[in-house]
Amino acid sequence: MASYDVIILGGGPAGYVCAIRCAQLGLSTAIIEREALGGTCVLWGCIPAKALLESAALANKIRHANDFGITVGDVSFHYGTAMKRSRAVSTQNSKGVEFLMKKNKVTYLKGTAKLAGPKSVTLTGADGKSERHEAKKAIVVATGSRVRGLPQIGLALDKKVVLSSDEVLVLEQAPKTMAVIGAGAVGCEFADVFNAFGTKVTLIEVLPQILPLEDADCSAEVAKSFKKRGMDVLTSAKISDVKVGADGATMSVEVNGAKQQLAVEKVLVAAGRAPNVEEVGLKELNVQLTERGFVKIDDRFETSVKGVYAIGDVAGNQMLAHKGSREGHVLAELLAGAHTHPVNYKNIPSCTYCHPEVASIGLTEAQCKEQKLDYKIGKFPFSANGRARTAGETDGFVKIIRDAKYGEILGAHIVGAHATEMIHELAVARENEFTVEEIDLAVHAHPTLSEAVAEAALDSLGKMIHA
Repeated sequence: MASYDVIILGGGPAGYVCAIRCAQLGLSTAIIEREALGGTCVLWGCIPAKALLESAALANKIRHANDFGITVGDVSFHYGTAMKRSRAVSTQNSKGVEFLMKKNKVTYLKGTAKLAGPKSVTLTGADGKSERHEAKKAIVVATGSRVRGLPQIGLALDKKVVLSSDEVLVLEQAPKTMAVIGAGAVGCEFADVFNAFGTKVTLIEVLPQILPLEDADCSAEVAKSFKKRGMDVLTSAKISDVKVGADGATMSVEVNGAKQQLAVEKVLVAAGRAPNVEEVGLKELNVQLTERGFVKIDDRFETSVKGVYAIGDVAGNQMLAHKGSREGHVLAELLAGAHTHPVNYKNIPSCTYCHPEVASIGLTEAQCKEQKLDYKIGKFPFSANGRARTAGETDGFVKIIRDAKYGEILGAHIVGAHATEMIHELAVARENEFTVEEIDLAVHAHPTLSEAVAEAALDSLGKMIHA
């Protein structure tokens, strides 16, 4: 039995960041992970998926090489090779997290953890042997989330035909046809990847727009781009009569009363994630869950059991790696008694890395209308931006929603190349309560894509220059 100030269950972005910050603040810390450090983000989510998206972007760029004065010979695209590169990148990142544990003197315990009490954890190793560890100050549950199928409509994950985002990451080759069920960030990103590698993709969403959490203008722009690239994009769609065989699946898809039959080699279910709350010992310890099944926490991340905390996907709110990391950072400072700032859940950037990329922060226009806010819109297209033209990446726009009276930035939405990098100017602006006038006062270098942010701010004031 070993004793630590803090024991963290789960080595993902929430858990490992919390561990590092705890150690930096002088708390003896152990982190328990049953797979490898980095969690879903590093192993089965953000990192390998983005590596594949880089391959997809390069494939699409090569298709237009002649436009840039470059003639290429016979070109072939191999998903299996791209997949192996993505796994290598993932492994490299995981080993990087392991290095950070050693650097910061965090004890890394490999195995499966279960709460044995409000201050103790049972660790079971791969050899089946168990040992108990004590936490003098806190146990932090950061067990993350997992993919889920749609068994209610006949799409249980068989991992051969009906796949989750985990299985598609290790396919040896791109299928000829694929239905992607769910057009949120994960669905749109994989639709982009497989389209680039030659798969005939049908993207299916039950709600009226793809990327349903994004501003409607952004969703429409991405849908237009996807259709232009040959994808079938079906929204307000109902699936029925699903039949899964050894070599593919068939289903009926109804859109606005019209039914069509769809036959595909593979089905990717990208319709949500479930928190990992089972087999952690939460029930036995009477840790309360929310109505949606997440661990219930207070404003200091503490659960209904004193001394047991929860952060990351398992604790709800936005299920995003960077949100979990911020929670881990703040919780560590709370546990150490250091000065900290609470997590601002209203200012967490949302990013989708398909092409064109989508990034947003704050309210959508629909949410402004629902809240009956008095607002103005500023919008600038990348087709009028010099840097976008030089790169041949003119799809999309920057859209800023401001308070009509005071100029406060209520929401900002970007569709286009490098949108996920550009959003942070607006994240900083909102966090510091800058107005659109103050965005305009900051001189933006020319030629850059970021000039579109300044122009959108100007447009919201009725004085746009370049369009």
